[in-house]
Amino acid sequence: MSKTKIFYAVQATGNGHISRAQQLYPYLKQFGEVDFFISGNNANLDFKIPVKYKSEGCSLHYSKCGGLNYFDVVKNIKPFMMYKDAKSLPLEKYDVIINDFDFVTSLACKLKGLPSVQLGHQASFQSDETPRPDKKSLVGETILKHFARATNHIGFHFQKYDSFILPPVIKEEFINAIPTDLNHVSVYLPSFQKHCLLEAFNKLPHIQFHWFLDAVESIRTEKNITYYPINQALFNKSLLTCHGLITGGGFETPSEALYLGKKLISIPIKNHYEQQCNAAAVKKLGVKVLQDIGDDFSEIIDKWFYEGNNNPRIEANNITETLEYLFDTYPNKQKLENEVVLSSI
Repeated sequence: MSKTKIFYAVQATGNGHISRAQQLYPYLKQFGEVDFFISGNNANLDFKIPVKYKSEGCSLHYSKCGGLNYFDVVKNIKPFMMYKDAKSLPLEKYDVIINDFDFVTSLACKLKGLPSVQLGHQASFQSDETPRPDKKSLVGETILKHFARATNHIGFHFQKYDSFILPPVIKEEFINAIPTDLNHVSVYLPSFQKHCLLEAFNKLPHIQFHWFLDAVESIRTEKNITYYPINQALFNKSLLTCHGLITGGGFETPSEALYLGKKLISIPIKNHYEQQCNAAAVKKLGVKVLQDIGDDFSEIIDKWFYEGNNNPRIEANNITETLEYLFDTYPNKQKLENEVVLSSI
């Protein structure tokens, strides 16, 4: 009996999507043969998964100090290339198509009339119960709900806001570890360049910072800051032993911090609607959220460092149960074709 052929599309606009795919891969292999498709080029991690297909897709571009550069984002979108990539994807030979928020795969499924399941954090925004900021964005809502259309949705979030939303995927390394507190602060803010935050950190010589920066090639310490390259193993070790984490408004890294019981400051990227939604969600959990870096940034960190930790511990996803549910509820292609015919009558 032939194995189930699985196509898994990963949006590489951030490390979180890649990290989740790497965590799911050993479990997915129990269900069949897996080929990965990487779309976009923002991720810094090494791909420890069998990448068979690639596309430039749609990538994010940042300003120097914490914002999205929409001009560069739009300038680098190549719609004809994405259409060509979608047409050429051989999705017909796969039994199951899993999409972690990739437009090219979504378009390919639409062109070829194939079912798919959107699996990931962004899928949770199909529910209106998932937290949003006080001021909603029409463009942001449209992107979250329609950028990667799928037949089925399985979402991950901090809490179970709806029936199809499950806990986040946490790395085995964290699940099997006992976190400790070596009294440093881990910092991962990829949308901020060094000069934007250096002065604020240097004003706090009594606090040790582990700062992960894209431009750093080797570990070095200057005053109260140890600079690290973007490296998953190094970051995992720093997070496991930190007193607290300062990071953006993403999902995977804050989820890991909350799972480990670490203190957290979330600084969502400006004009990034999904990160604003995530910030609204963690704020409801009691997490410190900063919408901007002001002159009082050092004072805020200092107070946060010494105050108690009231953040809730969140649970980890049961990956085996999640994938069993995915394969049990995956839409039947013939049934989908019949429904399309009936809807056109």
